[in-house]
Amino acid sequence: MNEPSGLTKGLIIAAPSSGSGKTVLTLGLLRHLSKAGKSIASAKAGPDYIDPAFHTAATGVPCYNLDLWAMRPSLLNHVAALGSNGATVICEGVMGLFDGALMEHGSTADLAEITGWPVILIIDAAAQGASAGAVLRGFATHRPNLSPAGVIFNRIGGVRHKNILREAAAKAAPDVKVLGFVPRASDLNLPDRHLGLIQAVEHDNLEKFLNSAASLVSEHVDVDELLSVARPLKLNDGGTSSPIAPLGQRIAIADDEAFSFRYSLTLKCWKNEGAELFFFSPLNDQAPPRDVDAVYLPGGYPELHCYRLASSSKFMLGLRRAVESGAMVFGECGGYMVLGKGLVDAKGKYHAMAGLLPLETSFAQRKLHLGYREVELVAEAAQSSDGILGNPGQRFRGHEFHYATILSQGYNNPLFQSYDAAGNDLGPIGLANGRVLGSFVHLIDRKDVENV
Repeated sequence: MNEPSGLTKGLIIAAPSSGSGKTVLTLGLLRHLSKAGKSIASAKAGPDYIDPAFHTAATGVPCYNLDLWAMRPSLLNHVAALGSNGATVICEGVMGLFDGALMEHGSTADLAEITGWPVILIIDAAAQGASAGAVLRGFATHRPNLSPAGVIFNRIGGVRHKNILREAAAKAAPDVKVLGFVPRASDLNLPDRHLGLIQAVEHDNLEKFLNSAASLVSEHVDVDELLSVARPLKLNDGGTSSPIAPLGQRIAIADDEAFSFRYSLTLKCWKNEGAELFFFSPLNDQAPPRDVDAVYLPGGYPELHCYRLASSSKFMLGLRRAVESGAMVFGECGGYMVLGKGLVDAKGKYHAMAGLLPLETSFAQRKLHLGYREVELVAEAAQSSDGILGNPGQRFRGHEFHYATILSQGYNNPLFQSYDAAGNDLGPIGLANGRVLGSFVHLIDRKDVENV
């Protein structure tokens, strides 16, 4: 399927909380509509790498993130408008409908209000009957100007359970369309690990899973009625400037199971600005091409592949050769750890890494680091990297999500000064060594007067 080029209508799949089944049902809906030849595109609310990869697998077209807290309005407008005339965008929400960076700010509910896309609420009814009506009423009345257009009850039992839920919904929120009753399907649970779901490329029977999810949705959801709920986008196209400036003219990008956490939008914008992108696999001991002027190591799961990475001599030599040639080398999260001196795996074994930054990390004692981040480019780092990321003081918004602990880190040349979503100072983060830069923060967009 070709990538669509302009979105007109959309809807949002949301839920009261994570774990309600919205990802599986969204994937089933996307695969069903794709197989039926419908003109569709997909989006994912919030900071997420894994769900969009599953979306792309279900439809064959890129899935883009929509993040109200991190993205400038002009960029949000541009992303939301991606697609083709007549296409319908299916946007998967994040966490619960009203969960945001600061209370409800930046939530899926906020996204629904700004875009004008109606909400389809997924309620996990596995352990409740009539009480599901109270849940529906609460979500229908919490905000005066935002009520779900439809509801799907997930993980239901038999006919009696279905009838109880139908009656409860009619009494609690008669204006909300009941669009489906989906039975329990234990074989459609997506496996996970410490950063969430396993990656799409690691799913042993992904096509079978997607087709089974599609069959479940087509059989138990009124898909035609659901599509009729979609509404035109309220936003206007706001331009195409990159969220992060291209790291160079010719950029080598690590791309495999250890380095897969990157945003499709960033790469799309780099290409739109004339950058040439080249992909290579460190796990297959591939080095970045010799003639690139930038190397990008995204996040991912290097901790699961320490031995292979440490043994990838061509890859490590290629990184050092790139630095010697004057190329910019930029690592985020997992990529940042690989640029360091060493990484301790979950069993306590030390593995030598690239040694390009004074950093040692460990997964032997895991500690969760999670949250939105606003970071300010340190003057010395901006100057030593020739301003490729921006001028001193340039701010970015993004997020941090990892379980690594720092064993040693030199702070003589930090990359950023960091803050949480509430503006609390979190101190320096990341490192800069000439044109070798990295941090644990996944950058989403630069900050300017639009997203103060």
